[in-house]
Parts: sequence; structure tokens; C-alpha cells
Amino acid sequence: MAEQPPTPDRAQALDRLARAAYRLSASDSRLRGRATRTPGALSLTHARALRTLADQGPLTISRLAAGTETTGAATTQLVNGLVAAGYVTRTRPPDDKRSVVVTLTDAGRERHRQRQEALTDALHTDLGDFDDDALDRAAEVLHRLSAVYDRL
Repeated sequence: MAEQPPTPDRAQALDRLARAAYRLSASDSRLRGRATRTPGALSLTHARALRTLADQGPLTISRLAAGTETTGAATTQLVNGLVAAGYVTRTRPPDDKRSVVVTLTDAGRERHRQRQEALTDALHTDLGDFDDDALDRAAEVLHRLSAVYDRL
């Protein structure tokens, strides 16, 4: 049985959602731009890397790439920036000269804490009028949008 096209109201609602997702993507691009121009600014990818390292501890580049959902090459570039900022260190384990292990520094741990605190405060302030169920539904929509974008 063929799927029916969406009603006009449903099509408009889906279009509003798609436009909001594009705005979110544009905000991420602006944030990435600030992160390259402003000392101490973190892109979402930088913040995701710090959070992954804070949650999981030292990781190889390949494990960090998996945790940040980026490629190995992109993660190497990401780590280069985080090393330059003093947020992580890179070491080679004595038993594996091909691997590189990335570890948070104290400055990286503190920057992650500051970023998480700022994010939590901003989300609480700007989304305070949404109850927990609405936030959970929004999170589900974002997860599904990620899957849709991965298929495009």
C-alpha cells in the first residue's frame, strides 16, 4: 500500500521543522566561525570532544572519532586545535607506536565544566517554559532528524 502524501497542514508543520533544523545548522556554522576567531570559544564539535573525553577518559583518535561522530582525519584536526588551546595532550603508548592517546588536561577539564555549566544555564533559562515531557519529545525529534540527515 502506497503511503499517502501529507495533508497541507502536516506539510507546513514539516516545513517549519525543516527550516528550524536549517537555522540550527546555521547557528552551528556561526559558532564554528567564532571558535576559529575567538580564543577560548568552542565549536559544538570541540565541546563534544571535551565531553567525550570527560565521560570516557583518555581515548585513541579512532575511539574519540567514534565518540564525536566524526572521521579520523577530522578528529586529528580537532585534536590539533585542542592541543594548541592547551585542553588536551597527545601521547603515544609505549606498547603501540602507531596509536595516539588523547587526554584532557586540567585546563580542558575546567573548560568542559565551564561550557557544560553555561549550556545548562542557557537551556534552563531559554527552555524553562517546557516541561520534562516536552523536552524529551524535542530530544526524540532531534535524534530522528539526525537519522534523516544521515540518509540524505
